[in-house]
Amino acid sequence: MHIAVAGNIGSGKTTLTRLLASHYKWEPHFEDVDENPYLNDFYTDMQRWSFNLQVYFLTSRFAQILSVRESGKDFIQDRTIYEDAFIFAPNLHSMGLMTTRDFENFFSMFNLIGSFVQPPDLLIYLRASVPTLVRQIQSRGRDYEASIRLDYLKSLNERYESWIGSYTRGKLLIIDVDENNFKEDKEDLGMIIHKIDTELHGLF
Repeated sequence: MHIAVAGNIGSGKTTLTRLLASHYKWEPHFEDVDENPYLNDFYTDMQRWSFNLQVYFLTSRFAQILSVRESGKDFIQDRTIYEDAFIFAPNLHSMGLMTTRDFENFFSMFNLIGSFVQPPDLLIYLRASVPTLVRQIQSRGRDYEASIRLDYLKSLNERYESWIGSYTRGKLLIIDVDENNFKEDKEDLGMIIHKIDTELHGLF
């Protein structure tokens, strides 16, 4: 069983991944943030480091998926490999923060790697407005995220909505983070768990 949690920066992916892993006894796999050698540089100079950052995320997520698939364990993943290709790289390119040459090179790499990757059995998308994203980003207090631009978050949100609107790779569950405080409210978390049970097992 492969469950994946998708969503913009600050939407609560890591928190929900941790909570669901604990409830279902799934093995959690988180985005490599603390050990990422490019994040600090990227938020300081996006144009210079965008390609390096996206290649790092793409290859690290691919290695993660292969490793866990081979183990045969049920797992839940914080962010998907598809978001690198359909959200972040094209967004950087459209904002003039990644050259066309680098974008085309990146997408060729994704197409090759993607041919070896099976989609998740269930994709959970955390939908959140920009004010909610900003509030949650500020509350966790990561220094390198202090310089994230509002137009960057807004553009990412638009791309997420477009991608989710045409997602056909498997089962999809959308959670409105503006209306669901799963981090602090057990009833809200319970609602999500009930919806997951329904999607995976047909329980009503």
